[in-house]
Amino acid sequence: MSNSTKYVFVTGGVTSSLGKGIISASLAKLLQARGYSVTIQKLDPYINIDPGTLNPYEHGECFVTDDGAETDLDLGHYERFLNTPTSQANNVTTGRIYQSVIDKERKGEFLGKTVQVIPHITDEIKERIQILGKKGTYDIVITEIGGTVGDIESLPYVEAVRQMMWEFEDDCIVVHLTLVPYLAAAGELKTKPTQHSVKQLLELGVQPDVLVCRTEHDLDLTLRKKIAKFCNVSVDAVIESKDAESIYEVPLMMQEEELDKVVLEELHLPKSSAPVLDRWKEFLGRLQNPKHEVNIALVGKYVELKDSYKSISEAFIHGGTELECKVNLNWIHSESITEENVEKVLGGHDGVLVAPGFGSRGIKGKITAVKYVRENKIPFLGICLGMQVAVIEFARNVIGLKDAHTVEISPECENPVISMMEEQKKITNMGGTMRLGSYGCNLISDSKVYQAYNRESIKERHRHRYEFNNDYLEQYEANGMKAKGKNPETGLVEVVEIDDHPWFVGVQFHPEYKSTVAKPHPLFTGFVKAALQNK
Repeated sequence: MSNSTKYVFVTGGVTSSLGKGIISASLAKLLQARGYSVTIQKLDPYINIDPGTLNPYEHGECFVTDDGAETDLDLGHYERFLNTPTSQANNVTTGRIYQSVIDKERKGEFLGKTVQVIPHITDEIKERIQILGKKGTYDIVITEIGGTVGDIESLPYVEAVRQMMWEFEDDCIVVHLTLVPYLAAAGELKTKPTQHSVKQLLELGVQPDVLVCRTEHDLDLTLRKKIAKFCNVSVDAVIESKDAESIYEVPLMMQEEELDKVVLEELHLPKSSAPVLDRWKEFLGRLQNPKHEVNIALVGKYVELKDSYKSISEAFIHGGTELECKVNLNWIHSESITEENVEKVLGGHDGVLVAPGFGSRGIKGKITAVKYVRENKIPFLGICLGMQVAVIEFARNVIGLKDAHTVEISPECENPVISMMEEQKKITNMGGTMRLGSYGCNLISDSKVYQAYNRESIKERHRHRYEFNNDYLEQYEANGMKAKGKNPETGLVEVVEIDDHPWFVGVQFHPEYKSTVAKPHPLFTGFVKAALQNK
């Protein structure tokens, strides 16, 4: 049975965090550069419906798509590499699969049959895998399966892959990412973990076609032959993936290892044209040879785990590289900032970003940070809660509303300068109910944001329940903080700026979600530029 769309499954073995997302994105980039239309989806084995309710400490940041899906942070990598937006269909969780099957069962769709993992759950998984392929817009769909082979929760996914390999044998392949550790005491690389990992896959009925081996040292031909022999793959299909300085080097490393070529051979697809990666190489050249440098403080409450602000740190790489500038990010815990030490902590920086987040922890430090950068004319960017904190600080210290606050933290405060959005007031369920996805915003031409975007009408992604309280807008504008961007339908304030400041911008949306290698986000470029001028 043949299929017009080809499917590549990426599985992981030995240990998690080997970089399946980066390998998937790199392979997709190479295939895209050869002229194929490619998309990537992530199957996550946890039972949460989506990462929207997950703690960033557990899962890193929650990435939001244009259509309002709260998804795994790997989708951010897919978008940054491919420069094409993802959607609801690009991230599927076990929770969503089971919810869908149970809903069908309750409606009586299974006609009284016993509902089981096979065929019902696996059929649902196969259907989700093929949603993107059936659209007919993609030549190749790459599906990354979260977790590690052997995990109990991954078993239904691996079984679904086995069935698809059987049903569409010419159109599906498996790329297995594994670890070849170096034992310093023995002074050699060990292939046994890889052998065991592949054996585990084989026990589940899946033979990998390509092995990508994560390693700190070169895999010589002898080792490759050994791995190939034990794992039933050709020597050409044993790919070395060494540690890289930057994730953006990985596509070129994979091209050198001919991963794209091997995959196209396995899929019986023509590999006539070589990948065109000029723009990518140009980006890498600028990234590796910066002419300038700036120090920017990222003030947040999850700074111990860098993945919590993954899109922000990557957007700084894109924006900085555009200006041939290396951005040194200094991660500062907002709880550590006080009136007494703020100058010492933030003083040496060329710019300060106050990060998004939820809840009351660390708010005080964020307010103190904003006051310091506002008074000392240091370039500032506040995102989502970062903007709301800037609004609170201005109300307290400039307008004189000493008890101004957000109702998220102080529901009874007398001056709720940040209030709950009207449509949020009746909501009781926390998951997937915020203002999510892409919304329009009209910019005022006399503004820093307009200069950055160079256009009047923009669309940006949101993830929030609270908003600027328009009842206070006149007081703000009279005191020097202006609304420079509003949603055309609702009149919601999306952007605030202070005119007599070199660069003080707060945005309710999340610009970091839309920054890619090919299209650095104008606000990050604008902010880095301001930081450079402030230096």
